[in-house]
Amino acid sequence: MALLSGVLFVVLGILIVTGAITDWLVLIGVLVLGLAFAGLVAIIARVFRGK
Repeated sequence: MALLSGVLFVVLGILIVTGAITDWLVLIGVLVLGLAFAGLVAIIARVFRGK
């Protein structure tokens, strides 16, 4: 989850600096969906590892 969250913040930073994302609602939506996806992947990985 930490790796996916880190990649998400790096990509969002790049998009903000380059000006690709200018709307704050889109930014917040992408952030929330990205963190939700990272959490889902972490839960699925934990189930497959059996811990």
